[in-house]
Amino acid sequence: MRRQDKADRIGQVLDELYPDPPIPLDHRDPYTLLVAVALSAQTTDKKVNEVTPALFDEAPTPEAMASLPVERIHALIKEVGLAPTKARNLSIAAHQIVEAGGELIPSFEFLESLAGVGHKTASVVMAQAFGVPAFPVDTHIHRLAGRWGLSKATTVDVVERDLKAVFPRETWNDRHLQIIYFGREYCPAQRHDLAACPICSFAASKKRIAEEARQARLAASKRRAARMAPPADL
Repeated sequence: MRRQDKADRIGQVLDELYPDPPIPLDHRDPYTLLVAVALSAQTTDKKVNEVTPALFDEAPTPEAMASLPVERIHALIKEVGLAPTKARNLSIAAHQIVEAGGELIPSFEFLESLAGVGHKTASVVMAQAFGVPAFPVDTHIHRLAGRWGLSKATTVDVVERDLKAVFPRETWNDRHLQIIYFGREYCPAQRHDLAACPICSFAASKKRIAEEARQARLAASKRRAARMAPPADL
């Protein structure tokens, strides 16, 4: 199957499963979305959504965030991964935004100039807050792009380029969310039967299906061996 034909069919499946995919991170406006996405690195969306209500109650704007001591920001987000670094970055970014006029400027250049904001975070904000077509690539998207044969790249920037080439521009903002949801609900990284998957069954190559099946059998064998191993001497 040609890569474009495969992408078209994948798009049809995703549109049927997720016709109106919601943004998984709770937020109130573009700024709070930026904060939530920045907090989500190496942290689950669920945990971010548990932490942000209290944070947004105290600091719903860049001005309010800039007025908080870094120690207070850290206390509010301490349950997320890399909390000390994220607290410092949130404070610095808030000051940067205030100095620029107090509002987020809808441009990649501005967003990526902020502390702790990389291209993926900027892409999410541009797509979901400002409606600018973008294709943020997270771990789910990177993994599935390779599993489905849509990209052989090992870097997120090249994966992004490859996906933009096969999916229509007007679908990008929904498509990246659809792939994330599909990865979570139908296509996990481990213990996944590719042959029975709604997308992998036709998108993954026979070689890929066989290789992942072999890896699954090997992992299962190791788990059985670990369970059967005699207890270590005390």
